[in-house]
Amino acid sequence: MISRLLVANRGEIACRVFRTCRELGIATVAVYSDADASALHVREAEAAVRLPGATPAETYLRGDLVVKAALASGADAVHPGYGFLSENAEFARAVLDAGLLWIGPSPEAIEAMASKTRAKELLGIAPLAAADVTAADLPVLVKAAAGGGGRGMRIVRELASLEAELAAASAEAASAFGDGEVFVEPYVENGRHVEVQVLADTHGTVWALGTRDCSLQRRHQKVVEEAPAPGLPPSLLAELYDRSVAAAKAVGYIGAGTVEFLVADGRAHFLEMNTRLQVEHPVTEEVHGVDLVALQIAVAEGRALDPEPPAAQGHAIEARLYAEDPASGWTPQTGTLHALEFRPGLRVDTGYASGDTIPVHYDAMLAKVVVHAPTRAEAARKLAHALEQARIHGPVTNRDLLVGSLRHPDFHDPARLDTGFYERNLDALTQAPPGEAYAAVAAALADAAANRGRLGGGWRNLRSQDQVKAYDGHEVRYRPTRDGYAVTAPEGVRVLSAEPGRVRLEVDGVVRDFEVARYGDGAAVHVGPHRLTPLPRFPDPAVQREPGSLLAPMPGTVVRVADGLAPGARVTAGQPLLWLEAMKMEHRVVAPASGTLTALHAAPGRQVEVGALLAVVQQPVQTEAQEDQTV
Repeated sequence: MISRLLVANRGEIACRVFRTCRELGIATVAVYSDADASALHVREAEAAVRLPGATPAETYLRGDLVVKAALASGADAVHPGYGFLSENAEFARAVLDAGLLWIGPSPEAIEAMASKTRAKELLGIAPLAAADVTAADLPVLVKAAAGGGGRGMRIVRELASLEAELAAASAEAASAFGDGEVFVEPYVENGRHVEVQVLADTHGTVWALGTRDCSLQRRHQKVVEEAPAPGLPPSLLAELYDRSVAAAKAVGYIGAGTVEFLVADGRAHFLEMNTRLQVEHPVTEEVHGVDLVALQIAVAEGRALDPEPPAAQGHAIEARLYAEDPASGWTPQTGTLHALEFRPGLRVDTGYASGDTIPVHYDAMLAKVVVHAPTRAEAARKLAHALEQARIHGPVTNRDLLVGSLRHPDFHDPARLDTGFYERNLDALTQAPPGEAYAAVAAALADAAANRGRLGGGWRNLRSQDQVKAYDGHEVRYRPTRDGYAVTAPEGVRVLSAEPGRVRLEVDGVVRDFEVARYGDGAAVHVGPHRLTPLPRFPDPAVQREPGSLLAPMPGTVVRVADGLAPGARVTAGQPLLWLEAMKMEHRVVAPASGTLTALHAAPGRQVEVGALLAVVQQPVQTEAQEDQTV
């Protein structure tokens, strides 16, 4: 029996495993990097061991250090979580060789299935050789052989870009998983990502514990997941279960795993088998009434599963809340998470708490928010409302995108549910949400009320000029009056009360209350679910950049610069110039227009902060004669 368990991971999954261990009476041990010294998973563990360094390569990918930490802390078992070393057979073997219990499948099963290329070969599916790809094979998908989570994946639609995308995917996979092997397979446009949860014990029982649909993805990484997968015909469902159980039995699988398929035109195409717990496992737990972590531990201790898995009840949906900006290429965000609060009774799996700092070195996911309800429609409605009402203060997040996704007609029609959801709908889903203009009014009046309190009364007998403030393109005009404030723009707004943290407005006859929170001068203002950036009336000349300046969209590390790139080089619009690595993802910086590279401040290995000047591309100046010719 396990008495003390170490989780070889960080963040949300470590906190999740610790919660189950507390319920089972098992002591817990965390490992942490220097960047995670005060992280929530460290605070929740009963003991913690430092892994010196900050990057994954220095810390969570160092299996030797993790094993030493387990032995030093007196742990007798290791749970790998997901990501990092969770599908690393050598790590599993090192854990077992150290006399520790491994919560997962055997190293041999991991070796057979954790490499997507070997898994396909085992099931008789031959991957496409990169050297043999022709224009007729396009589009193709470059994919990391190890790991998951969408890292190390690239769609290639032009043959000329294949070599560069292979290199980029390999570099990203090596950073995230310590393994740069990649392969190529045909890319199926607009299929559904459907997976089956399997669980197998040491007594020969293999469960197919229902399906999940994970079709809403960005950068091949899941955003919204649900169980069961809606709208699958019984014959296809039976095929998915049979093939999943057969895959597990083929390698003598033990523990929890996931078999993934791409469903298109009524056919199921095998993608891979993940030999670990999945990020989206909570929806399966909610629907089937199980604790998959507890079952993993029970199986590792030798206990037998029931002959049949528990039946599904109702529907569950999970939304991944990320610190990222979907409107700006899904750019990851860092900084202080001032508030992360949800209504009571909601399942929230997270590795963060209010006041924590979001580091640059790891995945940008803040929390998984999960709702279970009798029907799919009810679950979607409840989850959208819960996200909308949450207090999420700090960097930009994808909260508005999630709410819009859960309410979108395409999401509610399984026939239109596929992996192309965001390609079709992203522009509409990243428009300013309804009510943002009135939230800007509340922000302006709360600020005015705070200033009035600091400076004394602001009303004059003679009417003064309107005060003007702008937030994300919304201009607010108001003036102080004997009774408070009068708003002249936008129209139709009457101020009922205004205090520094709360404003009550009547908008076209409807009374609305706005909670307003600000964390420092010039910082974003949070008004209910809205995050607003105040715009200065007079831009500071000291921070002005020359036209064509390319600034770092996030803090990170320059991992490479385009071959031969140097000042004086001619570049074309959209041409990749350099690559930044941040939050375990590689981000390409491209030329904004055709012109001449006049400055290059980036070099491989350089650490940059958000807004740092990377390069300058100067466009040719048109003469009057040229302008006349273009009319």
